[in-house]
Amino acid sequence: MVMVSVANPSPMVRSEEDLGPPWLRPLLGTSFFVPCRMHPELSKNECNLFCLDCTGDALCAYCLPAHRDHHVVQIRRSSYHNVIRVSEVGKLIDISHVQTYVINSAKIVFLNGRPQARPGKGVTNTCEICCRSLPDSFRFCSLGCKLGGMQWDPSLTFAIRPKRGQGSGDDGSGSDDSFSPKKPRRTAAGLDLGRFDRPGIRWSDDEGSRSNNGRPITPGTPPINRCRPSRRKGIPHRAPFYG
Repeated sequence: MVMVSVANPSPMVRSEEDLGPPWLRPLLGTSFFVPCRMHPELSKNECNLFCLDCTGDALCAYCLPAHRDHHVVQIRRSSYHNVIRVSEVGKLIDISHVQTYVINSAKIVFLNGRPQARPGKGVTNTCEICCRSLPDSFRFCSLGCKLGGMQWDPSLTFAIRPKRGQGSGDDGSGSDDSFSPKKPRRTAAGLDLGRFDRPGIRWSDDEGSRSNNGRPITPGTPPINRCRPSRRKGIPHRAPFYG
């Protein structure tokens, strides 16, 4: 009888790009909003900045001259937790499956998990790592939780993949209009021309609007008022005085 040994399948080897850029783990493990050790004698020395090139300790505003040519991001606080704006991190890594929030009209994501022992009543979806309640369209509540979920799910990645239909000139940053909103063009009168620019319509400051064939649009005849004008009263006279 011949014994055949079956070897265990080797774990899937993932590229460093899929596991995130080199600055991601240092960013998640950095302590923010502490006094700067390099500028302890200065006021407003709270460390809320992080250099993606140096991946060192958190920075304060006085540290920026030493990182003038580096990529520095700003960390913010929400409910005593560190957050970063989607406009800053969404162009660098893939944040899909991570819930985003809107705070002060800006979309943000949390850096690390926020464990929740008991989800609320009626909750049908929770974070796969810290069990925090989430909408059904998300799997993780933070970047750190997504990093933890990548240990057993090979489909997860932080690498930005070029979107289908993008041209060869795209840099593959994965940014879209939601990350970089376009400001409407305004004239001196404050009019938003972004909603009115159409092919075949020309705009001029002194000629007003024009039709598609280039001819000016003349205003219509004002409606005729058919109501009878009110009769003007005459000059009042005093009643005759009889003695």
